[in-house]
Amino acid sequence: MSVAGRSKSASKSRYWAVIPAAGGGSRMGLAKPKQYLPLRERTLLEWSLAPFLDCGWIDGVVLVLAKSDSDYARLPVARHPKMVVTQGGAARAESVMAGLEAVATSTAGFSDISVLVHDAARPCLDWADLDRLRDEADDEHGGLLAIPMADTLKLAKQNRVAATVDRATYWRAQTPQLFRLDLLMRALRDAGARKLEITDEASAMEIAGYSPRLVRGRESNLKVTYPEDMVLADFWLQQQELQP
Repeated sequence: MSVAGRSKSASKSRYWAVIPAAGGGSRMGLAKPKQYLPLRERTLLEWSLAPFLDCGWIDGVVLVLAKSDSDYARLPVARHPKMVVTQGGAARAESVMAGLEAVATSTAGFSDISVLVHDAARPCLDWADLDRLRDEADDEHGGLLAIPMADTLKLAKQNRVAATVDRATYWRAQTPQLFRLDLLMRALRDAGARKLEITDEASAMEIAGYSPRLVRGRESNLKVTYPEDMVLADFWLQQQELQP
């Protein structure tokens, strides 16, 4: 694929998306990866990709697949001009790094590149949240969509309550998470060299000394993890279709 938007000024901020989809989705208890489950006449993966492919200010989308993946090539989205495919690793951080390296290759010669890393199993992202994330997380610290905790939180010890935690300081992290390409690559490499556990991109940036901005997301931006989540995803997609 040729790099989308090459005619734009090299001094203008450029954005790419990275979608790690090399996992097997074992918690769904299925024989195939959950991103290929059918959902309202598409696959879950196609819904997760759609906001980035439809967004005019995102130049390209890197999809990171498992070596054994044989399903993606059959999808119509595989022929979309924005799509770039690369191979992932055993852990999420390895797959994200592979995606970032593909972005770096595709944007060689350009500066000021930012990436939005999004879960392949979040099919209900609202396009308006992409714009808000871009606008509010526009410095070197980056940011992520997240939801403030509404439930009372309990600290557990041996299945009993040890304490009640102040929920006002806790947020549930979502994706996409938006960071400068070079800074995120450096943060992931440094964390990997120190053998630190990285559960999301923001955690790598935090270890590197940055303070990512929390941008208010929506409950509808759920991550499909268990079979019952597919029912919720269907509901939220239906609600999006009903919006004027």
